[in-house]
Amino acid sequence: MSLRLSTVILPYRRWNEGGRSTWSRAEQLGFHTAYTYDHLSWRTFRDGPWFGAVPTLTAAASITERLRLGTLVTSPNFRHPVTLAKELISLDDISGGRVTLGIGAGGTGFDATALGQEPWSPRERADRFGEFVPLLDRLLTEDSVSYKGDYYAAHEARNIPGCVQRPRLPFAIAATGPRGLRLAARHGQAWVTTGDPKLYASGTPEQSVQAIRGQAEKLADACATIGRDVNGLDKILLTGFTPDRARPLESLDAFVDFAGRHQELGFTELVIHWPIPDSDFAADQKVFERIAMEAPAQLR
Repeated sequence: MSLRLSTVILPYRRWNEGGRSTWSRAEQLGFHTAYTYDHLSWRTFRDGPWFGAVPTLTAAASITERLRLGTLVTSPNFRHPVTLAKELISLDDISGGRVTLGIGAGGTGFDATALGQEPWSPRERADRFGEFVPLLDRLLTEDSVSYKGDYYAAHEARNIPGCVQRPRLPFAIAATGPRGLRLAARHGQAWVTTGDPKLYASGTPEQSVQAIRGQAEKLADACATIGRDVNGLDKILLTGFTPDRARPLESLDAFVDFAGRHQELGFTELVIHWPIPDSDFAADQKVFERIAMEAPAQLR
């Protein structure tokens, strides 16, 4: 199976000061999907410009025709399923059915406290995620939804006419733990991982591959438990968070080697960060564009 190549464009540039041209260039380079982060602020970018994911994707939809668009990832940290569903249906309509929702349980970063709440414990994040995903699934597939759970509720929430993509836009569920993997198996059209974060600082690329293989095996087990063929899920690796860090973007050959090792694990899509100078995602723009244009042909 050929490996799709996608990119993630962080929303830190004003639309008329590089934002528009970046999304247009992503389509020109032939990327399968261009994602963006869905945060209120993020890490070292907190004290600089940072724009909303859904408006950014809406603008990108208006200037592209073939490029798929998505989030990596949306989370319950500051989202509610009812309002998110309405925004996603609108975005899917504007884009002509080109949206993928990357979704995860959230974390303990700035988003976790921006609404004035205390950070949720890992158990509460998992509990909320376990309600959030099935409710969002219903909201995107049913005309009217009423629901009362421990964390979320909906009362006759209307979502007509629904998504352009049927029965709804695809979910790419980020998960490594057992509960998240079960959600991916039951509700996902794709699974997303960044690898094992414990290996980022001091692990080796070989250890990372082994850890990711283990994650994929657990996903297969979760699918088997409900009688689903794991091969029916796309498998997405968001790069930049393994011990390899930015080395795969140093040359075309380095990237093809990195991508080939993960293709052997069953991955169907790799996502690389659009270069950002003076950041963890710094890379040579010319090398990056050569990878975009030439690597897919070598990975068929």
